[in-house]
Amino acid sequence: MATPPPPRSARRFRGFEPASGLLRESIRAVGEKRGFAVTRLLTHWAEIVGPDLARITRPVKVSYPRDGFGATLTLLVRSAEAPMAEMQKPRLIEKVNACYGYAAISRIVLTQTAPTGFADGYAEFTSVPKPAPPPDPVIEARAADTASGVADDGLRSALESLTRNYLTRMAHSKKGRST
Repeated sequence: MATPPPPRSARRFRGFEPASGLLRESIRAVGEKRGFAVTRLLTHWAEIVGPDLARITRPVKVSYPRDGFGATLTLLVRSAEAPMAEMQKPRLIEKVNACYGYAAISRIVLTQTAPTGFADGYAEFTSVPKPAPPPDPVIEARAADTASGVADDGLRSALESLTRNYLTRMAHSKKGRST
C-alpha cells in the first residue's frame, strides 16, 4: 500500500537550501534547552563579543530567576584566562545585551575548566576563523583573463570567482600530492 504524499507545507524546497535553514530548528532546540532564547548568541559568539573575548570564553547556559528579570549567563573559560575574563564582565554584559536588544543579562558567572574538557565533551576554544591567505597574483590574473571577454558584469564576476576557486583548488591538490 502506497503512502500518501506529504502535505504541501511539509514538502522540502526544490534545489539548494541554505545550511542555516536546515539546522535552524536543531540549534533552536538545543539552545532553548540551555536557556538561550536568542540562538544567535551561540552561533555568532565571536561576532557579538569580538575575537579577543571569543578566544577565551564560550557561552554555556543562561539561567533565568523566578521573577524573569536579570538572567545569569554562564561562560566557560580556561583557568589561566579567568582573571582577564573577570575584568571584561561589564563589557561582556553590554555586548550580550546589545544582541538581545534589552537588558536581559545582569550577571555573568565564569566556569573555569581545562582547555580540553567540559561535561558535554571537548570544548575547543578556536571559534575565531583564521584570516584568509592573500590571493595568489598568478591565479588572480588567470581568472581575470578567462572572464575578460564577458560583457555582463555579474556574469564576468561569477566566472572570475569560479575560475579562481578552481585554480586555487587545483594548486592545493598538486601541493598535497608533492609532499
